[in-house]
Parts: sequence; structure tokens; C-alpha cells
Amino acid sequence: MSATHHPPRAHTFRSVAPVLALCWLAVFFDGMDVNVYGAVMPHMLDDAGLGLTPGTAGSIGSWTTFGMLLGALGAGTLTDWLGRRPVLVGSVLTFSAGSAVCAVAGEPALFGGGRFLAGLGLGGLMPICLSLVMEFAPPRRAALATGLLMTSYHAGGMFATGLGLTLAPALGWRWVFWAGVLPAVVAAPLLLRLLPESPAVLLARGRAAEAYAVAGRYGMARPAAADAPSTGAKGRLGAVLGLFGPGTRWATPLLWVASFCGLMLVYGISTWLPQMMRASGYGLTSSVSFLMIINAGGIVGMLVAGRTADRFGPVRVSAVWFLLTAVGALLLSARLPLGLTYAVVAVTGVWLFSAQVMVYAAADRVYPPAGRATGLGWVTGIGRTGAVAGPWLGGTLAASGDDRLGFLAFALAGLVGAVSVALVPVARRGVGRGVGRARVEAAVTR
Repeated sequence: MSATHHPPRAHTFRSVAPVLALCWLAVFFDGMDVNVYGAVMPHMLDDAGLGLTPGTAGSIGSWTTFGMLLGALGAGTLTDWLGRRPVLVGSVLTFSAGSAVCAVAGEPALFGGGRFLAGLGLGGLMPICLSLVMEFAPPRRAALATGLLMTSYHAGGMFATGLGLTLAPALGWRWVFWAGVLPAVVAAPLLLRLLPESPAVLLARGRAAEAYAVAGRYGMARPAAADAPSTGAKGRLGAVLGLFGPGTRWATPLLWVASFCGLMLVYGISTWLPQMMRASGYGLTSSVSFLMIINAGGIVGMLVAGRTADRFGPVRVSAVWFLLTAVGALLLSARLPLGLTYAVVAVTGVWLFSAQVMVYAAADRVYPPAGRATGLGWVTGIGRTGAVAGPWLGGTLAASGDDRLGFLAFALAGLVGAVSVALVPVARRGVGRGVGRARVEAAVTR
């Protein structure tokens, strides 16, 4: 197929809307699956037949995120080799299978195995969708496109909370995990049929005519050879080593630390917020509903952060958002009146989730197009150690009987995340001296 078969189109959000919509759907189910565990945990802890304790529940949450770590680290390399679309579909099928295992599990070990399997699929999904959206997004609108994409994560989280509030009390917590099989039925066929392959990946695999046709169909500029990921085992190894090349040597570990802190906050709070609020004296229904409120705040935050970052730079926005998250966590430890607590939870959600997402947008400014998938895969993958630590830490602190310690730990994570991401432009400026300092600095902070 030749690109001339498609009339030229303007590269706008409208022209790439099908790609954004399909990735939005995939991440919606990601957010649903990640949040469903926290939404039903109070019901699972009350199920004597399952034998789940707070300590075991925290460990299982960490198994989930350990699976995500492995999935994210392998995703960038696998997609450069096999293509974005088949690996994304495989990720959806994998975490749906994990949800089915959880639904039938009769004891914590099998349930944990299901969550680990789900984590493998979930870990691969996010960097693939981020990479696709950043590639297809209109020029200079990558941060807004990333924010729009991640609203779906919180919509999925709200949906999971709704299932926890309605389906779990009526039919039991297992039916909520059966709902997690829906992605295999709904999303996988749509992605396989309608999602285009990355033009850069097509070009790297020698399918230039198809690459140009896809680019023309969506109003994109034709991919250049420099934008295409390297092929073969040597090329994939080179992409990983390139994360520590000139211009990225110090920025890479700073992005990893910021991602660690962000994902520790996201997964720790998503898993333990209902239980921490319940331990603080709030009722079961109110405690679970806080999870819905914080995700609603997250949707607003993504839209605000995306537009703000396109104007002022994702590094600045992420650093400020991390600091505001730390303030929100400290306020939640104060046991405020119910109405005020709802307000604090909502505004904390505005900052919490988009602080992490703007780390991804900052990574897009640091790594070149050919290394984007690998860079994002490792930023999300190494960051998953924070996602492992968050649920484990929440469970450990909950078992200690002092619920305030969890909020204090999350506030500290927000402070460290702010410092780390704020230092990324400093590291890049240091490298840029003598080799185009102004250009390097602008690429990160604009």
C-alpha cells in the first residue's frame, strides 16, 4: 500500500482520535484491574473462608506490582521486536486471565498467583500505550495527549470502586474479579482489528510503504530512519545502553527515582486508602467511596496537568504536583471532619496521579524517538519497584496498628519525587555544556 492512496491530512487530535480512543480503552481496563483489589479488600478481609490477613494482603499487592515490573521491563524490547499491537493484545489477554484465576481462588497463595499473572499483563500495557500516544500525538502536544490517555486509568479506577460498592456486597467479591475478564472479550478484538502499528516500528522492519501509509492516514510526518528503533539483539542491547549515553547518563536514574516515588504513591494509596481510612474511624462505605473520590480528582488533574505541562514543561509541573501530594497526605493523617476529608481526598487526587504521569512526559523530552519505547519501558519498569514497595509498606504499617504512619510515609515519597524530577534539567544542563547547552536545556524544560 502506498501513502499516496491517502489524501494529506492535518496532524491534529481529531486525525489521531481512533488511536487515542483505543489506547484509552486499554488503559481504562488497566485502571479497573489495578484498583479493584483495593476496592474489594475490606470484603476479602472479612471473608473468613479465604483466610486473608492485612499482612498477607499487602504482600499480594506487592506480587501484583512485581509482575508489573517484569512486564514493563520487557515491554519496550518486545514491542521493538514484535510490534506494538500484538504485544498490547497479549498484555490484555494476560491480565484478563489473571483476573479469572483470582475469581476462582480458594486460598491466598492461588489468589496471589492470579494477581502476579495480571501484573505481567498490566506492566506491559502501560509503556506500550504511552509510547503509541506520544508517537501519534500532534507535535508539542505530547503532555496533553498523555494526560488525556491517563484519564482513562482513573475512570477505570472509579468503575472498579463502583463494582466494589455495588457488586461485592450483593454477590460477593469474586464477581468483581469475574468482571475483570471483560477486557479479553471487549478490548482485545477491537485492538487487534482497529489499532494501527507504529510507523517507526514498521519502518524498522523494512515495511516502509506500510509505515508511510499509516503516517499519511493519521496526518503524521513520515518516519525517518533515525526515528526507527534498532532491530536485532545487538540493536535492542544498544537501546538499553543508550539510556546511559551522553545527555541521559544522569537524567535516567533521576527519572527512575521519581517514577519509583510516583508509583509507590499511586499503588500504595490505591491499595490501602480504604483500609487506612477505615482504621481512622470512618465507616466501610465511606472508606471505599474515598477511592472513587480520589480517582475523580485524578481525572481532573490529568486534564489540568497536561495543558499546563505543554505550556510550562512537564518537569516543573511534576515537581510542584509531587509537593502538593505530600501536603495532601499529611492533611489526611489529621482525621478531619468527613466533609472536609472528602475535599482533601479529591484535591489530593488532582495532584497525586498526574505527578507520576508528568514523569513519563518528561521522559519523552529526554529520550529520542528511536529510544522512546525502551526509555519509557525502563522508567515505568524500574518505577514498579515503588509499586511493589507501596502496597507492602501499607500492609506493614497497617499491621503495626498506627494508620498515620502510612500517610507520613507517602508524604515523604512525594517530597523525594519532587526533588528527583526537579534535578532532571540540572543533569541535562551539565551534560549540555560545550555540546549545545541551550538546545539540550530547551528540549527538557520547554
